[in-house]
Amino acid sequence: MVHQQKVALAGAAHLELVSGVVQLRPEDAMFDAMLRGWRAQQKSRGLKDETIDPRERLVRRFLEFANDYPWQWTPAHMDEWSASLTGEKHLAPSTIRSYQGEIRLFTEFLIDGRYGWGTACEEAFGTHPVAISHEWNTLPHLQDYEGDPEARPFTREELQRFLDYADDQVDRAVKSKRKGALAAYRDATLFKVIYGWGLRRTETSKLDVVDFGRNPKARQFGRYGTLNVRYGKAKKGQPPRRRNVLSVMDWAVEAVADYVENVRPRFGFPDHPALWITERGGRLQPSSINDRFEAYRDALKLPKDLVPHSIRHSYVTHLTENEVDRRFIQQQVGHECDSSTAIYTHVSDDFMNTALSKALAPAFAGV
Repeated sequence: MVHQQKVALAGAAHLELVSGVVQLRPEDAMFDAMLRGWRAQQKSRGLKDETIDPRERLVRRFLEFANDYPWQWTPAHMDEWSASLTGEKHLAPSTIRSYQGEIRLFTEFLIDGRYGWGTACEEAFGTHPVAISHEWNTLPHLQDYEGDPEARPFTREELQRFLDYADDQVDRAVKSKRKGALAAYRDATLFKVIYGWGLRRTETSKLDVVDFGRNPKARQFGRYGTLNVRYGKAKKGQPPRRRNVLSVMDWAVEAVADYVENVRPRFGFPDHPALWITERGGRLQPSSINDRFEAYRDALKLPKDLVPHSIRHSYVTHLTENEVDRRFIQQQVGHECDSSTAIYTHVSDDFMNTALSKALAPAFAGV
């Protein structure tokens, strides 16, 4: 008989199970050991607690839903759970796919022979974990962007009204000498920066003053020729992705330069690194950006389907209408695939008609 040598892989069953100890609740003890092993395996791959903890909570929720232990799970459990996420909880397809993927990762860990969990379950319970996620009971990833289909960019007229209104709030606060003028100026500039560099809300909130730099090919922008986005949207289990965004709108550069040099110092926290600071010396949070945005949007009676992310959509759409190279736009906003940039783009009817005319012109030449 050939005996398989136990390999000391992080997360292996023989490292997590205590031999010779009689458990009062052996099923619960096995499940807890599995989660410890999975955590150890993920830690060995460099994943952080903020990634691992939500995964563990999701597995516990799946256990509660299935009312069975992992060595008893079948594809039918996944079918029923997925149906409940869709029909009862009404979650977005991207969220459901993410949940399915994390349960799949857990079960793939359990059925991997190198870790020994199948053997341990066979010895303890006479059965073993099996694969429960298959192409027929999980959602396929058809495209990179699956946001709300009603989400849309601002039209140029709507965006102009929104930014003008933000500026008006600064003027009103200054004239009435009421508290909040600095915050209003900060937020008016913030919305211009979201649009001027095509940023996400969280990316914007985490900007520091030093993130702006010079672009030798655009000296007219001075120290604001490029923006180093250090907290771009991360892939699952990976750190935030960095990207450099080139400045392309001179009026946006003028706005942020004026804020940094003339307004931000008046908050009184010269050593704070954040670009957007609060009156108490903290970093402005994404929720505060949302609150200010919604207040301005609702005051203008603009559609509710306009959200802070709509400003980023507008950046892509308006650059496209200005006939900026598509690949350049894709790099600016940090999309790996052109399909994401395409879905972000909602060009106007006038642009479509002009583009169509240009496309058809060669075909009708000489007619």
